[in-house]
Amino acid sequence: MSSRYPPEIIEAAKGLFLRHITPAEIQQQLGINNVRVIYQWIERHNWKDMLQHETVEQATARRLIHLVEKTNKVAGDYQEIDRLSNLLDKLAGIDLKKAKTAREKAQSDHGDAGGNRKKKKRGVKNDVSGITPERLETIRKELFYDYQHRWHDNKSQRTRFILKSRQIGATYYFAWEAFQDAITSGDNQIFLSASRSQADIFKAYILKFAREYFDTELKGVDVIPLSNGAELRFVSTNGRTAQGYHGHLYIDEVFWIPDFDRLNKLASGMAAHKKWRKTYFSTPSVKSHGAYTLWSGERYNESRRHKVEFDLSRAALREGQLGPDKVWRNVVTVEDAANQGCDLFDIDELKQEYTEAEFNNLFMCAFMEAGLSVFKLDDLLSCAVCSGEVWPDFKPRQPRPFANYPVWLGYDPARTGDRSTVVVVAPPMHPAGKFRVLEKIQLKGAFSYQANRIKDLLGRYNVQFVGIDCTGPGLGVFEQVKAFYPRATPIHYSLNAKTALVLKAMDVIENARIEWDAEHTDIPQAFLQVKQTTTGNDLVTYVADRSSKTGHADVAWSIMHALSNEPLDRKQRRGSIAMAG
Repeated sequence: MSSRYPPEIIEAAKGLFLRHITPAEIQQQLGINNVRVIYQWIERHNWKDMLQHETVEQATARRLIHLVEKTNKVAGDYQEIDRLSNLLDKLAGIDLKKAKTAREKAQSDHGDAGGNRKKKKRGVKNDVSGITPERLETIRKELFYDYQHRWHDNKSQRTRFILKSRQIGATYYFAWEAFQDAITSGDNQIFLSASRSQADIFKAYILKFAREYFDTELKGVDVIPLSNGAELRFVSTNGRTAQGYHGHLYIDEVFWIPDFDRLNKLASGMAAHKKWRKTYFSTPSVKSHGAYTLWSGERYNESRRHKVEFDLSRAALREGQLGPDKVWRNVVTVEDAANQGCDLFDIDELKQEYTEAEFNNLFMCAFMEAGLSVFKLDDLLSCAVCSGEVWPDFKPRQPRPFANYPVWLGYDPARTGDRSTVVVVAPPMHPAGKFRVLEKIQLKGAFSYQANRIKDLLGRYNVQFVGIDCTGPGLGVFEQVKAFYPRATPIHYSLNAKTALVLKAMDVIENARIEWDAEHTDIPQAFLQVKQTTTGNDLVTYVADRSSKTGHADVAWSIMHALSNEPLDRKQRRGSIAMAG
């Protein structure tokens, strides 16, 4: 049947399918006579194997992009766009009241002196001629908090480097800043992220801004060309197509992107001309990350005979400061954000939910102490992949996401105020293969509820092993799981058991025998919390700031519980941890 259609149509159908467009929508969009033809192409060319795994935020952004770009929308499409827009804002921690106020103000200002809606020019693609600098500025002032206005006030700095708390709206703001600047200046804007799906979150925000505040629908796949000549381009750090582009550059979560030196060369090439600006922003990881020498000024001092002092204190950088290397640095903690108008957080509740070390890292811009962790950040970051590109056999939207291939489950129980975590890990299918973290699910609730979630996974996967920490509260879940899965394996924590778990994980990670999706930055964060210490009897043990009130590194321990199904002595090399005699 495919011979009736030229290769260009089949390729277009493939492109739409890989953007998660349904076959029925593809049929309508491309004018194909029968939807069965599309299903035949999907089956014949194995298009399902190419679909990407996504986080909730990525899936929301992807669906929103599709609906906004859809040519012939129906009423249900507009309703879904509104729902997805609100969901995307919630996932990013956006103040919906401020967004609503700004939207209403924009709509009231969108007419002429007589209150009539302004007509758009027909036939002009991505027409932004009706969006004035005055309207953009009015909405910006209404939409953002003081610290975001400070970022705007320093937009002209050649290089900005912002260390930030999680979920204070940085991606949201910089998407707006680039959108506004592209319209008012005509300059190109480039968004560089760890993966294409992450870059699409920038794109979703920009499409949302144009539609909600200016009644303008923008379209474009990798690039959105505006009517004034500016381009908004979305690229990923693992894509080589980024080279050759020029524009103002935004790089998000830079402290969690591997191989910073390569990234920085790429960034320098795209923003080499003096007119282009670079903006790095991220939550911190560890000081051994390649980006830290840029943040700290060490890179600037490397070849200088007379070293220059860089004040990196929160007091010095709270308001932002231009350093001797001409990099404008700013630190915005969750407390800073709260003091500058952001009322989205209950800081006392966050302190209860997270350990002190993790709260300081995620919300107070404190770098983790790399020397205390038994895992190395570079090793952990090298395990991150774009799962949709390298896991063709994993199809998360299918009833059986991993067909009948075996998987192992690991469960780490909650402490008071903590989260339980269960992970689905695919073991290697051949000696040279790798473990893969297919899913990680955080649970709260009664033992029966959590056990039933594990039972749901048994219905979706071919589960061959379930490892459950039975020390303390995990025992209740274990007893219920054992009732429907008698082979469930209890893990009783002791010095020897914890040592075996950590050594196994060290061996797997140091030898690059495990992969997880690059978007799950909480996985390396969790492993970095695991530290070596000694007991009162000078025996080696491992901790992760776990206590009766706050357990943590939950996803790391869950993965270790799953990995424990492979014998420790599979490899001759046991890792680099010194063992006490």
